Amino acid sequence: MTMHYVIRRIAGVFILASLALGYWVSPWWYLFTAFVGLNLLQSSFTRWCLMEDILRKAGVGES
Repeated sequence: MTMHYVIRRIAGVFILASLALGYWVSPWWYLFTAFVGLNLLQSSFTRWCLMEDILRKAGVGES
């Protein structure tokens, strides 16, 4: 699986989890949803993604 598919999967899980936590635990979790969205937006402009750096250091390849 290529890096961009892993990043999309992680972003989707983060967004769905934070929406569920915002609904059932505390509305403050919606800030995490906004954080993920802002990171996706900034990475589309800057072509830099922190999650990509983390995954690369963890050994997830670009294959």
